[in-house]
Amino acid sequence: MAQPGPDAPDAEPAPKRGRFRWVKWVAGIALLALLTGEAIYLWPRLHESWKSLSEIHWGWLSACIAAQAVSLSGFGALQRQLLRAGGVPVSQRKSVAVIYASTAMSVTLPAGQVFSTAFSYRETRRWGASPIVASWQLAISGVIAASGLALIGLAGAIAVGGSVSPFTLIISIGGMVALIYAGQYASTHPDSLERAVGWLVGKYNRIRKQRLDAGMKRVREVIDQIESVKLGVRDGGLSIVWAVTHRGGDVACLAFACYAIGADPTLAGLLITFAIGKAVGTVPFAPGGLVYVDATLIATLTSAAALPASQAVAAAFVYRGVSFILVALVGWIVFLFLFRRHQHEDVDFAAELERPIR
Repeated sequence: MAQPGPDAPDAEPAPKRGRFRWVKWVAGIALLALLTGEAIYLWPRLHESWKSLSEIHWGWLSACIAAQAVSLSGFGALQRQLLRAGGVPVSQRKSVAVIYASTAMSVTLPAGQVFSTAFSYRETRRWGASPIVASWQLAISGVIAASGLALIGLAGAIAVGGSVSPFTLIISIGGMVALIYAGQYASTHPDSLERAVGWLVGKYNRIRKQRLDAGMKRVREVIDQIESVKLGVRDGGLSIVWAVTHRGGDVACLAFACYAIGADPTLAGLLITFAIGKAVGTVPFAPGGLVYVDATLIATLTSAAALPASQAVAAAFVYRGVSFILVALVGWIVFLFLFRRHQHEDVDFAAELERPIR
């Protein structure tokens, strides 16, 4: 039988080599260099650290795991409370499942924050949230969590005897309260919001030489969705309580990790270590802040929490083992069992997500 020539219409083109394949090599070499550097830095202390780990207190380790579970449950409750304020009832179990799965994506995938946010948005839309409510929930929960982290850092600075500007304290607390109040005002005064936005749209349309009411139909649709958010005083208060539970559980996890290896850190040092470690972890150099977050925790536990270097290494290992590795494992298991099927459902659902809910 004759073989088709190279110009036959059904001949398959040879696959092209990736244009940016070199990026993988550069990233791999950089990661190897980071791991090598950390190994060289930690090598003199590894023997004593291993001794601390071999004598670990299992009761404190169990408390460490439980505290991390409380932290994630608190964040799930915060998400649930904000969605309920937007008229979207959801169970705590479903909310916490999304938190575990999205956290696993965030700490293990390259550009994990992007995948994590997109995943959370899609799931909240599946629960019936409008695009505005789903986006609002993600934004406000992030702001509350960031404000809580700033307050923990300020508390650590105050506890260690540092001077804290009253202006900084007012900005941290007042910004969070003002944001919640702004959301409450927008949902209870839609007419005022429509007039203000309409005035801006009119000015913009005048510059573009369009009809003054061009785009106002979409503005009214968005305001209708904002109006569905009823963030009252009770919802705002409970949101703050769950945010404190989220951050407090994570701080307790770090403290119990120290106690598990026989260390006795100072409270101020713990708060400062936690705040700096989380802040550094937001820089997306590597999934989960691998290497540079660990180095930051070790250095800060040594300098701020008054731990010997060997104990700081062991405590960081336990804390990261629970808050990073264990949470990632549980999160991916939750994703595979509860959410993987969603990724293969009707292809029209992705387009449906972007349609406003009436």
